[in-house]
Amino acid sequence: MEWTRGPVLGRGSSATVSAATSTSGDAFAVKSAEFSRSESLRKEQIFLSILKSPYVVSYKGCDITRERNKFVYNIFIDYMSGGSITDQVNKRNGERLTNSEIASYTRQIVQGLDYIHSNKVVHCDIKGGNILVQEDGGVKIGDFGCAKWADQAGPICGTPMFMAPEVARGEEQGFAADIWALGCTFIEMAAGVSPWPNADDPVAILYRIAFSEEIPEIPDEISGQARDFVRKCLIRDPRQRWTAKRLLEHPYVRKIDEKFMQIGCEKIGRDSPTSILDQDVWNWMEESSCSSSVGDEFALSDSLSKSVRQRIKQLADKSEMPNWRCEKWESEWVTIRMNDGKATSRAVTGGGRWRWIES
Repeated sequence: MEWTRGPVLGRGSSATVSAATSTSGDAFAVKSAEFSRSESLRKEQIFLSILKSPYVVSYKGCDITRERNKFVYNIFIDYMSGGSITDQVNKRNGERLTNSEIASYTRQIVQGLDYIHSNKVVHCDIKGGNILVQEDGGVKIGDFGCAKWADQAGPICGTPMFMAPEVARGEEQGFAADIWALGCTFIEMAAGVSPWPNADDPVAILYRIAFSEEIPEIPDEISGQARDFVRKCLIRDPRQRWTAKRLLEHPYVRKIDEKFMQIGCEKIGRDSPTSILDQDVWNWMEESSCSSSVGDEFALSDSLSKSVRQRIKQLADKSEMPNWRCEKWESEWVTIRMNDGKATSRAVTGGGRWRWIES
């Protein structure tokens, strides 16, 4: 496939994510790492190629290029224009997200975790920085570089302030650890800050998580149902912690689903189809919104005020490319050609988000 690399969207400890476009005009993101350091990225490719869910970042393929005399491993994934949940918080100068955003995002994350866990996969690094946001308000779980099979032994991996007590003690890292991390992510959204104070001292954080009886402080501003939901995630005993499937039945997320179903079905009743495109949209809404299978992506978001017809038209219109934004990066595009086995581009270097790994 011929494709073009665009501006850098983000950098991790070993990989860089850039905007990209194919010669046919399809926009996507490419996650790249020098091949000699691509073990985590190659592992992520395996999981993404298996998992197919509206709540998990979509995998579109992979390739190897030669850039500045080095081989680079690339995987192609969804372009998520809203960045991550952490990006959303940072844009507001540390202010919390709105109650409707928190509720909508939380349900979608739980949906994603339920799907991942049903496929015997543990994510191992759930946090706001790994939950990616679409322009329409949908969110998807990304970054499977730390993921593992549920029955697989291996080193503890993840981010200290989101680690569960049993993980911090080095005992186990299973499905329950993802649920604890979900509770910490909820607090990140609801408080606008790290779930634990003194985030720059990971040793102190790990000690508190592992050996105290504390849980992260739950903000006062949230409702009673929301408070009860997050407490079910932050039970220190992993055997007592709620599963993703059980959390989907909690009143806090159930009411979000029910409200969206009501709005979606009312919309279907108002808008009769006037074209072939409208008929397709009507069928999609009837199958997904009223059955609550995928419609939750748009629950309680501002995008509900836009017509379904406009939404599909924007997705179908390839005449304009997204307005990529990135600081400290040259604006020109660099083309990579793979048909003849040769490639030319500009290598991307640098680090980014810090990740702690215990071997």
